[in-house]
Amino acid sequence: MMTEDLKIRITKPLKGGTVRAIASKSEAHRLLLCAALASAPPAGECFVACPDRSEDIDATARCLEALGAELRYENEGFFVRPIGTKAGLEKNAGQTERRVLDCGESGATLRFLLPVCGALGLAVSFDMKGRLSKRPLSPLIEEMAAHGCALSRPTPARLDCEGRLSHGSYTLPGDISSQFVSGLLFALPLLNGDSVLRVTGALESRPYVDMTLDALRLFGFRVLEEEACDDGSPLHVFAIPGGQSGSAPPRVRAGGDWSNAAFWLSAGAIGKGAITCTGLDPASRQGDRAIVELLEAFGAHVSRKPDAVTVSPGALRGTDIDAGNTPDLVPVLAAVASVAEGKTTIRNAGRLRIKESDRLRTVTELLSSLGADIMETEDGLVITGKKSLAGGETESYGDHRIAMCAAVLSSVCDGPVVIRDAQAVRKSYPGFFEDFSALGAQYEYLR
Repeated sequence: MMTEDLKIRITKPLKGGTVRAIASKSEAHRLLLCAALASAPPAGECFVACPDRSEDIDATARCLEALGAELRYENEGFFVRPIGTKAGLEKNAGQTERRVLDCGESGATLRFLLPVCGALGLAVSFDMKGRLSKRPLSPLIEEMAAHGCALSRPTPARLDCEGRLSHGSYTLPGDISSQFVSGLLFALPLLNGDSVLRVTGALESRPYVDMTLDALRLFGFRVLEEEACDDGSPLHVFAIPGGQSGSAPPRVRAGGDWSNAAFWLSAGAIGKGAITCTGLDPASRQGDRAIVELLEAFGAHVSRKPDAVTVSPGALRGTDIDAGNTPDLVPVLAAVASVAEGKTTIRNAGRLRIKESDRLRTVTELLSSLGADIMETEDGLVITGKKSLAGGETESYGDHRIAMCAAVLSSVCDGPVVIRDAQAVRKSYPGFFEDFSALGAQYEYLR
């Protein structure tokens, strides 16, 4: 069982095999939120199948409960009674004190629920842990303030919100965070009147917005989208009718997580044996399914089946990667690049500086500590591949993707790899090291 400040030494890298993709936390956030906001199905509750939980998913679940929804986890999923049920409305009507929403370290939980609470007109305090309090909320909070909400920061780790959002015209830039866009898309259908959300410039991480739109439409919320130009720059216009209540289906499912599966697939590309990851939908809206094409571009051997992908080693060579729509893949792509012949350039990844860590810096420090040839740029990385890395001791920087990246890198290190604060994986993948062991790796706990 993991404890705080967990330190592990990987003594033998994984050999290969088959692993099941865990449930997508990106999809789970969206499905749970829609199930809490939409009208209940005839049975009174919607079942959100989600066989894998994590700290981030649990953060969204407990915040929705604080808002009046009822959630219980059983049979590998959440049964959700929405906020709009009689019990939820009574709970809200009798609530006179400010609610406290513990977001943990989940950026999606905070950024999705902040505008939703504004739409519901609730007085709320958001508690933030770790680096979440340092991650930007501007210009979302300014746009909310311009439409009727009062926001304040009594402490660095707490954000207070009260008042009610008014319908009307909203504008956000597309290059800051797709989560700001998603948060308003969840909130604006709940307002009394119609609204328009204009997203200016390139809409980066577009696949995450598509996932939000898919979830909203699945639950009966209407959003109309048009693409236009504003003085030659892209302009995305979302027209959202007000007064919507949606309609929850009786059952929905969070699909397999391509973001976390990417670590196993990449390990298959750089390790000694093939790795198959099951439970992956090739038609998923998740942008990180691009890992398959990216590994092929590196030269790995890839085999596809309707619900599984197998990756085995090949003659890897450097490539050029635009990470604009797939920022979460950058750590593991850098790991692959570290042993790919020639130079790999990763660009358009500046937003990684405001993740759970400054990932451009922490990926650089991680790979450097293990012997890689890597250079950080303003918005990306440049890596020159080697035949193998030396190994050594590194840390997770409290970032789940850095911890998993370090474990994958043990496959190409001549010596053991020691990871400090390895418990960071619990944020998205609590069972990561159990699956790591099932694929043949060996590790030990250190004090």
